[in-house]
Amino acid sequence: MDDLAAEARNHHTRRQQLATELRRLRDLAGMSGRDLAHRIGISQSKVSRIESGSVIPSLPEVRAWSDAVEAPTQARELLTDLTEAAFTEMHTWRTALQRQTHLQDDIREQEDQAQLLRVFQPTIVPGLLQTAEYARRVFSLFDPPYSEGDLPMVVAARLQRQLALYDESRRFEFIVTEAALRCRPGRVRLLAQLDRVATLSTLENVMVGVIPQDAESVVCPPHGFTLYESDSGTGDSFVEIEVSHMRLIVRNAEDVATYRRQWSLLGEMALYGDAAREFLARLSTDIRSMER
Repeated sequence: MDDLAAEARNHHTRRQQLATELRRLRDLAGMSGRDLAHRIGISQSKVSRIESGSVIPSLPEVRAWSDAVEAPTQARELLTDLTEAAFTEMHTWRTALQRQTHLQDDIREQEDQAQLLRVFQPTIVPGLLQTAEYARRVFSLFDPPYSEGDLPMVVAARLQRQLALYDESRRFEFIVTEAALRCRPGRVRLLAQLDRVATLSTLENVMVGVIPQDAESVVCPPHGFTLYESDSGTGDSFVEIEVSHMRLIVRNAEDVATYRRQWSLLGEMALYGDAAREFLARLSTDIRSMER
């Protein structure tokens, strides 16, 4: 619990440092909150919320604030660093799993807030598309490890998340590499998993793109990512990135835009619809021949 509290304190501290520095620069400039709001095109109430730390300003807003108060170069660099840090949350697996058995319920709540989910996976089949057996094998390889007694619970929670795929009011898009489809976590039956992916791709609100190994690359992301897209105009979209020791959540609009561009380029490399299902069928035939 100490590590978890420290993570929360660090994130709060970064937000508060940003708020304090913005207020300090406005005071030094001798400018009222009303005047500043008028100059940078936001409401006076938002200026107050930013300076209290209850709202994180976007990087363009911080740059406009810096221009308005004629902040020196060193202060501008500090504001940029503080803003980027405030928009990035870091949650270590070890710390998160100290307070609960698994994180599937937290992830489901996160997913439920998005109208459109876009998942790119270069290494394994995405969790929302996994069979029960595949999920169990993946969780058995997790580090830090789950206990044998906890595995049924975490697998069941992952399968519970998959019910959202049948909600026609929401949309799910997946891009998966051939390498991820060929990945065999333990002694899992890949043919059943490939059939599961092909079946889910027929849902009206689910799109599955497959990138063959021989596709010409136009972008090479070093890791998978998930884009959580809210209703247009809400500004609440964010990206989640899972690495070996932690989850990163990125909310900065410019960084989110970077992942949208990568998603678009990945889409140019992928097969969709009947072409994707035909590819999955050929892949199944190839795997079946090797298992004989």
